[in-house]
Amino acid sequence: MADFNERESRKKEVVAIIGAGISGLLACKYCLSKGFDPIVFESESSIGGVWTKTIGSTKLQTPKPFYQFSDFPWPDSVTEMFPDQQTVLEYIESYARHFDLVRCIQFNSKVLSLSYEDGKLSGDNWNVVWGEAFKGKWNINVQDTPTLSTQELCVGRFGQVPNIPEFPENKGPEAFEGQVIHSMEYSNMDPETAANFVKGKHVAIVGFQKSGMDIAMECSTINGTERPCTVVIRTPHWNLPDFFPWGLNLGYLYLTRFSELTVHKPGEGLVLSLLATTLSPLRWALSKFVEIYIRRKHRLAKHGMVPDHSFLNEFSSCSLSIVPEGFYDRVEEGSIKLVKRAESVGFSKEGMMLKGQAEPIKSELVILATGFKGIDKLKHIFESKNYQEFIAGLDDSAAVPLYRECIHPRIPQLAIIGFSESITNLYTSEIRCRWLAELLDGKFKVPSIKVMEKDIAEWDKYKKRYSYNNYYRNSCIAALHVWHNDQLCKDMGWNPKRKKGFWAEWFQPYGPMDYTG
Repeated sequence: MADFNERESRKKEVVAIIGAGISGLLACKYCLSKGFDPIVFESESSIGGVWTKTIGSTKLQTPKPFYQFSDFPWPDSVTEMFPDQQTVLEYIESYARHFDLVRCIQFNSKVLSLSYEDGKLSGDNWNVVWGEAFKGKWNINVQDTPTLSTQELCVGRFGQVPNIPEFPENKGPEAFEGQVIHSMEYSNMDPETAANFVKGKHVAIVGFQKSGMDIAMECSTINGTERPCTVVIRTPHWNLPDFFPWGLNLGYLYLTRFSELTVHKPGEGLVLSLLATTLSPLRWALSKFVEIYIRRKHRLAKHGMVPDHSFLNEFSSCSLSIVPEGFYDRVEEGSIKLVKRAESVGFSKEGMMLKGQAEPIKSELVILATGFKGIDKLKHIFESKNYQEFIAGLDDSAAVPLYRECIHPRIPQLAIIGFSESITNLYTSEIRCRWLAELLDGKFKVPSIKVMEKDIAEWDKYKKRYSYNNYYRNSCIAALHVWHNDQLCKDMGWNPKRKKGFWAEWFQPYGPMDYTG
């Protein structure tokens, strides 16, 4: 009875959630389901996170069966396998309305900083298990709002700090007579404004992932071959033409329980380690199977765009993109020009200067499609210097250290949902939010700090082994999606094997609907 009363008293607690993107909405929904009182701080005037500020031509990057809420499937009216930006946003909005989540959201409420108070501990030098009965409180500094205190805090993924490359001395944007913007600024424009902004200009784009390719397609549509769009590429990628190499759903190659047997896993025993080593030829063959398809479909050798790393490295780094239809046709007709393997970029009066090239890339507008500094945004929201170091580390040698990709062992009563990436972030965020709700509800306890940090170190080793360059900092678990979900299920007391029958369990792709109920 004492445990029950303690749990019921906890259910009256306020859980603060920062951001009304997908992770924030899911955290809100599952906290409500456990009787908590969530309050969501959203800096903008609407829900949807990145989907509210996405280039209009952008489409979903994974087939919609892998990108849906487990208890709220796509409506039958959506027939496209890869819905566009507006359709995805409408789906997210309908989910929020269906579960009455909007009432919990405070719009136009930007969180400026977070600080933690605990009267029983001396500053940040605590050494207790995350989630013990004694609790301090988080003070949340919201712009133009009195400070709020809460015992639990859930923070989503931040993408509002653009990643601006470092430029050689005296060769930054200030040396350029044209205009330099980040892709975030372009995405914030409505379609008509964006079209007028690039019309009639020689545009150069730095970056070759999804936003860079989408912007290049829009520029080439508007300006054609008269003013071709130049795309400056540092690292070629195994970007997919579609999700069905040689007609086979990619999920059967990389999202099944059997496919994960070919990969060494954090915390694996001797048997699984030997099995992964034995199956390494199959792991190599699966990667080559997809690579050959992409090379032939996109004519990569002809364009000098064959990556040095494997498709498995790409997949394990969560750096995959679906190439816009007709992109390489535009390259061949001349409305898009590719400049490959640019080691460093600078500016002159006339345009961009690349290392090893005497002549600049003449342009009037440069768009930096170079991603975001999510770690920086996350780090600097904490007032505590110790917490800043816990999140970002003292160097660039590790990803954000989160146990179960959700909580930091040394930061009490705080979860970071959606920072770690996968092939479909909605699917991943949902099961993590369910795990977090069960943890807050007292259904299970996390282990000691020492055990959690050991587990984090093993996952970090895996990420560095299978990703490439610095992409391990994406904290990508795509190639071990099932293994990761198994750990969460076991913590919650669920049966991790969700399918019926041997064949389905081992050889059919796992997706959100396998975790319904």
